[in-house]
Amino acid sequence: MKRIKILLGMLFLTSTMLFAEAQFQLGLPGTNLPADQTIEGVRLNLLYGKNTNMTGLDINILALGETDNFKGVQLSPFWGANKVNNSFRGVGLGIGNIHLGESTGAILGFANYTTNFNGLQLGFVNFNQVKSIINIGAVNFNQGESAVDIGFVNYAERTTFQLGAVNFTNDLEGIQIGFINFAKNGFFPVFPFFNIDGRL
Repeated sequence: MKRIKILLGMLFLTSTMLFAEAQFQLGLPGTNLPADQTIEGVRLNLLYGKNTNMTGLDINILALGETDNFKGVQLSPFWGANKVNNSFRGVGLGIGNIHLGESTGAILGFANYTTNFNGLQLGFVNFNQVKSIINIGAVNFNQGESAVDIGFVNYAERTTFQLGAVNFTNDLEGIQIGFINFAKNGFFPVFPFFNIDGRL
């Protein structure tokens, strides 16, 4: 344990000497080294790290890396997760991605939870509350509107295109392709292989 503290102290000392303008941050539960809330450069989180604004490369090792506003690349290669509370622009890779505000870019993870996502979500499970563009996963669940859902099971309140084994929507504005397709406004409410907007 003493060696770990010495190593962390040396890492902090080196980072403050080399990156005097908060270009590096080490995030630990309950503390950031240095304590700046805005980082433009690299942030390394161990177990947990949180700040307000992050631009650059965010690396989470066995950690949840949390920030309010993010631009750049999030990497969580060793059982890490990414959380953005307000705005996101970039690429996120982690076991889980949680985006509570407006996001643009691409996220890849086992489970992705988003509010308003413009871009690509790739995961085993993708869950979106308001709007999403492209969702690719085993299960895609959209409480609001999605443009494209490709998966084994797809659900969207409103959608343009779904490709999967089972597709569900209340408002189809395009086409569903799958073994069974449920669309309240389809040319049939339930139809095998494909379904289209009944208003066409």
